[in-house]
Amino acid sequence: MPTSFPILIVALSLIAASGCSGPVSAKRVEPESAPVPAKSEKRATVAFVHPKSESVSRAVSFSGEFRPYQTVDLHAKVAGYLKSISVDAGSAVQEGQTIATLEIPEMEADLAQAAAERNRTLAELARARTEIERAEASLKLATVSHDRLLRAVKSEPGIIAQQEIDEAAARKFAAEAQLASTKAALAVEDQRIAVASAAERRTKAMAAYTRIVAPFSGVITKRYADPGAMIQAGTASQTQAMPVVRLAEIRRLRLVATVPESAVPLVREGLRVEIKVPSINRMIPASISRLARDLSPVSRTMEAEIDVANPGSLTPGMYADVAIRLDKPEPSLTVPVATIINSGGNRSVWVVSESSSIEERPIVTGFESGSSYEVLSGLLASDRVIVSNRSLLKPGQTVVARAAGEN
Repeated sequence: MPTSFPILIVALSLIAASGCSGPVSAKRVEPESAPVPAKSEKRATVAFVHPKSESVSRAVSFSGEFRPYQTVDLHAKVAGYLKSISVDAGSAVQEGQTIATLEIPEMEADLAQAAAERNRTLAELARARTEIERAEASLKLATVSHDRLLRAVKSEPGIIAQQEIDEAAARKFAAEAQLASTKAALAVEDQRIAVASAAERRTKAMAAYTRIVAPFSGVITKRYADPGAMIQAGTASQTQAMPVVRLAEIRRLRLVATVPESAVPLVREGLRVEIKVPSINRMIPASISRLARDLSPVSRTMEAEIDVANPGSLTPGMYADVAIRLDKPEPSLTVPVATIINSGGNRSVWVVSESSSIEERPIVTGFESGSSYEVLSGLLASDRVIVSNRSLLKPGQTVVARAAGEN
């Protein structure tokens, strides 16, 4: 008993432990699973086009304003009171027609004085000519007396005193000097008559300025003064003198259009244009008459003038649109408008590189038509330019390229 008792206790303990914990289940060892192969990436298919080499053209529209062919403010050359004026705003005048007259009372006195000075100079000239005739007669007499004495002395030496001979020679020299003096006086009077005649012509010319005439045919667009007004002389271009009227020629008009810098190299004199005048709903064919040849540093535009015959329905100040078709004679590379990406004023396209990845390529464009852009730089004719929808694409993505139009 003493020997087997501990063994019994150990056996009962084992039975109790097994009853409390339940049967011990063997752990199942799962075999290691094989790695799942990764799915292959599916590439997007994009359509592309090659840049075309073709002649490019575009229709460009400029805005312009009609102006008179020529216009001038007519000033008075001399100061005076406006005596009469025969025109008003809107009056049609012909070249050389008298528009207004001035009243200058002192001008008549100036004319009389100039005429009197010329007549006095003419009288002095006549007197100088008479003095010349007298001096020539005195010289002739003195010469004859001197020669007679010399002949007498030569025939009978000592018959005439030397003093008498010397006095005769002196009278001859005095007559010669008198003749020279009168001739000089005549030359002076000739110059005086020229001066007097010039002064008279000037006074008459100034008097002619009392009539203000039209320098060309046109229409009076503004009248500044009425009869009785004091008109100041407009003697300088910076004068503040009030003009009498403003005259404009409107039988012909100048349409002044602004050409943007990009189109300046292609615009030339003689280029045909189409003018649309919205206010009268009329189209007028014409051609460019002249170019300013100078770009505005502010607007980067150049003025082009088009001479337009006025049928009577056009008025200076009207606006018009000028349509010009510009053509480039040399072929250029072009791409469809749908390929262009605009970003902050810069333009680019997506191209498929040789490694079949998308590459963004900046370009410089020129002419733009309704369906294409001219490419000045950034592309080659062999480049593949993407025309597909770019919403699901991004630069660097690998794609399958297919020419546009292929199935």
